[in-house]
Amino acid sequence: MIYWNSFADFLHMGGYGFYVWGSFGVTALIMAVEPILVARNRKTTIARLKRQLRAESRTPTE
Repeated sequence: MIYWNSFADFLHMGGYGFYVWGSFGVTALIMAVEPILVARNRKTTIARLKRQLRAESRTPTE
C-alpha cells in the first residue's frame, strides 16, 4: 500500500505526477467528448439518409 505524507506528495506521485494526471485528464476529456461526437455524427447520418431517400423516391423508375 502506498502512503503519502501530504496532498502535495499525492499530486506529485513520486515524480510521475505530470504523466499520471496528464493521462487521467486526457482520458477524462476523451470520455466526455466522445458521446457528443457520436450524437452529432448520428444526427448527420440520419439527415443524410433522409435526403438520399427523398432523392431516390423522386427519380422515375423504369
